[in-house]
Amino acid sequence: MATRAKCPTDGVGSINRLFETFSVDSTVVEDRLFPSTVTEDDDDDVDGPVVFICAKCKLPVGDSMSWDSNQDGQTHIQLKRVTNNVLVGKDARLHEASKGSLCLIVDLVCAGCHTVLGMIYRSTPKNLDHKRCTFCFNVAHIDSYVLGSASQTLSAEGHKEQPVTLEYKGHVEQVLTEMKMLVVSMARHVEALESSAQDKA
Repeated sequence: MATRAKCPTDGVGSINRLFETFSVDSTVVEDRLFPSTVTEDDDDDVDGPVVFICAKCKLPVGDSMSWDSNQDGQTHIQLKRVTNNVLVGKDARLHEASKGSLCLIVDLVCAGCHTVLGMIYRSTPKNLDHKRCTFCFNVAHIDSYVLGSASQTLSAEGHKEQPVTLEYKGHVEQVLTEMKMLVVSMARHVEALESSAQDKA
């Protein structure tokens, strides 16, 4: 706090101005620190990102923020980026993506259970260029969930949880009051030191 604001030097007036500068609406603080649960009316409008996990060991492998596309009749999804839980195989092999369309691929392997989750197309014919150098996952080997879906499930009990929110609000207001008292004490101490220095001068 000392590095962001100068200490007051003109008595009570400076202290009041300091309070005006640093006044904080406790409801704003509460909203920042403890966001309210999404209401049922907003559930349909707000969807969290989807996290993709290994179907066997449940390690996260990617999310919808890296979504590229879904191809092959909804049997595969393509992501631009994956987590460190996905290992890229070293041995390339031929794969016939469609009749007469041979591709060079490497396997994508789960680092936790070593299940083959999908593939990366290293070389493709021109009609499959959109698949090259993307992470292609077989939907049979991955599961998914919507981030934040657990809290949405509990939103029906939101009214019962209101006292907890009020308790947090009271705690935040208490902290703000203590901080304001500390600023007052520091300001008065500085004022006393300056008065003493002027008297000696």
